[in-house]
Order: sequence, then C-alpha cells, then structure tokens
Amino acid sequence: MPLTLASIGEVNTIRKVGGNEETRRFLENLGFIAGSEITVLSTISGNVIVNIKDSRVAINKEMARHIMV
Repeated sequence: MPLTLASIGEVNTIRKVGGNEETRRFLENLGFIAGSEITVLSTISGNVIVNIKDSRVAINKEMARHIMV
C-alpha cells in the first residue's frame, strides 16, 4: 500500500520506491530505500511527516504515493 494509507505511529518497512528516475533518486537521497523502516508521525491534508533513519522528514502526498510499504 502507498505510504499515504499507513497508520500513524505504526512501524512499516519500505517495499518499493516508484516514480521516474529523478523522483526515485530524490527519495533515496532522503533515506527512502527499500528495506528501511519508516514510521508516520503525522498527516496533514495528505502530506506526511515521517521518522526514517532517526530523522524527521516531511514529504508531500505526491511523493508519498510513490513509496510502497
């Protein structure tokens, strides 16, 4: 399921990062790599704040749709 549907506070594992090459590279540079654990901290209008690799990262819903957990 896409990251936008993940429950708040639940630890998930990233299964796949989709999108075009530029989008995948951008997300990988932020730490969104298949196999990494990710926790959704909050959602606001579809945009998400996540905890990944001991960092908090905010991404918009368009980017979050490319991350499958």
